[in-house]
Amino acid sequence: MSTLRGRGTAHGLPEWDRCAVMGVVNVTPDSFSDGGRWFDTTAAIKRGLDLVAQGADLIDVGGESTRPGASRVDEEEELRRVVPVVRGLASEGVTVSVDTMRSGVAEQAVAAGAALVNDVSGGLADPRMVPVVAATGAPFVVMHWRGFSEDMNSRAVYRDVVAEVVEELRARMEAVVEGGIAPERIVIDPGLGFAKQAEHDLALVAHLSELRALGRPVLVAASRKRFLGRVLAKDDGAPPPARERDAATAAVSAISAHEGAWAVRVHEVRATADAVRVARAVEGAR
Repeated sequence: MSTLRGRGTAHGLPEWDRCAVMGVVNVTPDSFSDGGRWFDTTAAIKRGLDLVAQGADLIDVGGESTRPGASRVDEEEELRRVVPVVRGLASEGVTVSVDTMRSGVAEQAVAAGAALVNDVSGGLADPRMVPVVAATGAPFVVMHWRGFSEDMNSRAVYRDVVAEVVEELRARMEAVVEGGIAPERIVIDPGLGFAKQAEHDLALVAHLSELRALGRPVLVAASRKRFLGRVLAKDDGAPPPARERDAATAAVSAISAHEGAWAVRVHEVRATADAVRVARAVEGAR
């Protein structure tokens, strides 16, 4: 296993000397990318450890698919999927984030050893999320979000996607701070693929500096998403399957690292781990 270099993980924001790599472990049967492959607790823990060995700095564990059109699972089932995996990875010294929109799952995951709460709704899906996270003292990822997976595609309407995402994130950050979470514990995420079309995602990647101007670390989660499939589509318009988008994911990871992202969230780690290290070396040579 590689040595984790994150600092400040005891209820502080983990920091590295370069863009960090967040490996994804979906404990779900229906993720768009790898649903079912790591559904068993033992398999999920092994997958997390394998990703760390490949260069991941932290592991994001989720028990509910947020792919477009996905239906929600109940809280009891999400807890059953997530908490044992978080506990198992944390016991091995892994820095773990929990990917959840439920305050009860966040609370129990932090108690089991999670160092970070990654809520794709930014605290909007569950009104208890912000006060619960504030009470734990854990860092909180605030993602740009306009609604649940069932109908989010209909909300992908923008006049100026960069300006609107920045302003909506600014408002959400202010609400989260008012709810008791310290500003220095907030990470922001532009929400690529969530209520966005391919052109919106590309514009946000091209303007990460404007997101960074909000003054908080930025998490970029582009891995295998639809906009990459659109970019890579063949002459007949057919996009490659999700698992054939890892090289494109690494390219976005290198761009994000160059633009100062705090972390990139990816399903396959090795190529992205190399990409962020090369980006850091190039920056260091300037």
